[in-house]
Amino acid sequence: MKTLFLVIAAAAIVYSNACGQTSKDVPANVKTAFSQRFPEASEVKWDKEDDEEWEAEFKMNGKKYSANLDNTGAWMETEYEISSDEISEVVKTTIEKEFAGYKIEESIISETADGKAYEFELKKERDKIETTIDMNGKIVKKEQLKKEDEKDND
Repeated sequence: MKTLFLVIAAAAIVYSNACGQTSKDVPANVKTAFSQRFPEASEVKWDKEDDEEWEAEFKMNGKKYSANLDNTGAWMETEYEISSDEISEVVKTTIEKEFAGYKIEESIISETADGKAYEFELKKERDKIETTIDMNGKIVKKEQLKKEDEKDND
């Protein structure tokens, strides 16, 4: 029993080290750029997206955010969840017209150097769609996701 406990504890340590980056792993220039852009951020957790990009998940103004910065500290994108009350009428009209019968599962505001856009995950029965809609109600991207009962054959 003691051996099993030690194996589980060791696996947990390896897993936690593999999945997340501690703040000390993040380059100083990335942390500095982040704190200058988001001085009100709290509960910051860092992850390395890939060799070129870092993601910080944090809280600010009562909302959960994520921000991506490259290795030089240059800001790339910020995202935060919004409620249905925060969706503009023009975007709600687009959803009702173009995605009739779909329900909003998740709604996010994404901000990049190109501006802000809404990102939605929509669901209708077993169908799921991810879509990006600009602030004027124009669909920028639409992607059909796998149906809920489809299995991944990878």
